[in-house]
Amino acid sequence: MDAFEIKQLLDQRSRTQRAYLEFLRVPSLSAGVYVLPAGGIDPQQPHTEDEVYYIASGRGAIYVAGENCDVAAGSVVFVKAGDEHRFHSIVEELVILVFFAPAEYANAPGDI
Repeated sequence: MDAFEIKQLLDQRSRTQRAYLEFLRVPSLSAGVYVLPAGGIDPQQPHTEDEVYYIASGRGAIYVAGENCDVAAGSVVFVKAGDEHRFHSIVEELVILVFFAPAEYANAPGDI
């Protein structure tokens, strides 16, 4: 069994100085923690895998395929593979658990 504590994941992510930390990868699924600061810019591009976002804390909005939706702690958002999407209007640091199925980049052409 693999078990994770969000505080430890956030500490590990902070040490990398990157917005995203993948903490689980198997062929059918990958998971990570993504942190965006208040007022931050989300540089995401469409992915080749389906995604689920769970907002652990913070407040902002997400744009997905032409629609905007406010998000806050407890929000869950599904993004279909290939859909343009990004978080925006971040008023309180967003801590987001991200789940890709299959694992991120599994369907990407060539080496990423």
